[in-house]
Amino acid sequence: MSRAVLSIGSNLGDRIAHLRSVVVALGPRVRAVSPVYTTAPWGGVEQDDFLNAVVVAEDDGFDAYDWLRVGRELESAADRVRVQRWGPRSLDVDVIVCETSAGSVVSDDPELVLPHPRAHERAFVLVPWLDVDPDAMLTVAGVSRPVAQWLGDLDDAERDGVRPSDLDPTDTVTTGGTADGPADGPAGGSA
Repeated sequence: MSRAVLSIGSNLGDRIAHLRSVVVALGPRVRAVSPVYTTAPWGGVEQDDFLNAVVVAEDDGFDAYDWLRVGRELESAADRVRVQRWGPRSLDVDVIVCETSAGSVVSDDPELVLPHPRAHERAFVLVPWLDVDPDAMLTVAGVSRPVAQWLGDLDDAERDGVRPSDLDPTDTVTTGGTADGPADGPAGGSA
């Protein structure tokens, strides 16, 4: 058994459609999907806001690298181009944690560092994660604490920058556009 917490975000193109594409592609692997939040960009790069959510998924045949591979395939399908660190992107899929029958996966491989090394600093990951798993735990530098405590350590501005939206990442029915705008319209977003 492999269970992954995936943070998904978009601030280019049809942002909500990009998030929904992850939910659709994962299909029966999806165990939970958080509400969508609008979030200011993280990392100091001037850009539009992001839409963010968290997906919890399971697959008996997957390991942590399979989740990474699927995430990259979904980013590629959304025409993700890696030009600038923390820059704008059509879709970002980050593996935050991966649990297997052997326990939590810990990796220092530069391709896949687990648990995600900055998840505890990012309210846009922690807030939606708590929506789908209020008892979630996160280990940072060997210290395991409830996600709610990591979130409580962040400054007010970081937490307040994660704003609820009325968008539904599981609603795949569209008629000529989405709640995020017309099918060919501009993007907005969350980080």
